[in-house]
Amino acid sequence: MSSPQIKERDSHHRLLHNLLLFGRLLRVSGLEITPGRMIVAVRALDCIEIGRKQDFYYALRCSLVHHRDDLAVFDQAFKLFWRSHADVQESLPTAQRRQARSSSKPKIKSLRSSKTDGRDPPQRNTGDEGQSAVELAKTYSNIEVLREMDFADMKQDEIAAVQKLMSELIWRLGTRRTRRYQPGKRGLLDFRRSLRNSLHYGGELLEWSRRQQRYKPRPLVIIADISGSMDRYARLLLHFIYSLTSGLSHSVETFVFSTRLTRITLQLRGKEVTQAMDEVSRSVLDWSGGTRIGEAMKEFNYNWSRRVLGRSAVVLIISDGWDRGDPPLLSKEMARLQRSCFRLIWLNPLLGLPDYRPLTKGMETALPFIDDFLSVHNQLSLEILADHLFQLNERRPLRRQGLEVKNLTRSVQGRIPHS
Repeated sequence: MSSPQIKERDSHHRLLHNLLLFGRLLRVSGLEITPGRMIVAVRALDCIEIGRKQDFYYALRCSLVHHRDDLAVFDQAFKLFWRSHADVQESLPTAQRRQARSSSKPKIKSLRSSKTDGRDPPQRNTGDEGQSAVELAKTYSNIEVLREMDFADMKQDEIAAVQKLMSELIWRLGTRRTRRYQPGKRGLLDFRRSLRNSLHYGGELLEWSRRQQRYKPRPLVIIADISGSMDRYARLLLHFIYSLTSGLSHSVETFVFSTRLTRITLQLRGKEVTQAMDEVSRSVLDWSGGTRIGEAMKEFNYNWSRRVLGRSAVVLIISDGWDRGDPPLLSKEMARLQRSCFRLIWLNPLLGLPDYRPLTKGMETALPFIDDFLSVHNQLSLEILADHLFQLNERRPLRRQGLEVKNLTRSVQGRIPHS
């Protein structure tokens, strides 16, 4: 047997061994893990590409989780088990961390070595069993480092790797209830379809048909800042917008602004990423210019809002809040925009900085009219945004215009995540 075949066989055995330990950890955590489910999980790995973390995660989740209440436990166990060597060491106590650095071998024997000599394996409590499973999964991956790295600090090779991670994200918006109905097993009685189906039985009404309301994904509108203050984030965020547009099957409208507003929906739709970026660069004339958020919002409200904000659309504004325009105009247009959309979300790349406070005039003026204030400075923040968009419910959020800006700013400061 050649050397590459030996290495491939050993890596396959290590993955299978870690998968069994992961199943043991889930069983200790309270999930019903049976041998049949573990066999299904192993067979599912043959149908996916192991290097894609999202495919690996969903393959294990579909195979091992059969109840909705177990999803949170599975997610926590997955993040704890399949993380990098450095993160595992940081989670250990100080004494165990020193011992782990002095020796590269695992502290706990593997399952195969514990059953030699025909003797019973040593008895361990459930807490040690879960900790042993974590200590054995010390496989390094630079993906975890890239997920928490700020976009502004990345080099060219790291940018390429993050762009690949962006393309693998799964984007799903919350659904909206339409006025149309569709056939269903529960719901209102559908008299018209019931009478039509009775013709197959000679006109006798033997079975009642029912109908239920139809649900569709919400439209999404993206308004991104490409001014000079956003230059170090604009290129990667534009690639994020392209991935978001490609990942959603329904309508997504995209605009960029600096001193003027430019619609780039057609440049991003149905094209390869390189061609789309080139067409956007040729279409936008005010790249890295000044910032006029109020004027851009006014142009959007007067020329585009009635066209793209129908059917309870969600609006994403990507900007750092630096504005050279008129604050009263920004306040007026932000209030109008919030009344026109279902949810107004502001994504600020500076929100991930530990010492950031939303004290600029533009940010203070816009804060009372923002439903969600989130960060967009690294890959992890994009994953949080994807989960947040998926959990949007049918009801509008409580509007906060009645609050004073000072009190709202204080509440936002308490929710700022520290990287």
